Amino acid sequence: MAFKPNYNHQRSERNRAKEQKKQEKLQRREEEAARRKAPQDGEPGPDAGPDSDAEPGSAAPDSGLTRTPD
Repeated sequence: MAFKPNYNHQRSERNRAKEQKKQEKLQRREEEAARRKAPQDGEPGPDAGPDSDAEPGSAAPDSGLTRTPD
């Protein structure tokens, strides 16, 4: 062998590579979560309900509620 093995250096290199891989994975997961949470173009945001374009005071046809005449 030309050089004496430096086990501490090899171990630190493995740990550095492992930590870098964990950071990349964490960043990728955060980006994917942000992309899922962001409203898409043409789609209503998370605060818009299923009957957000309905008239106020009227029940949605699929809600199961019936409106009684006044």
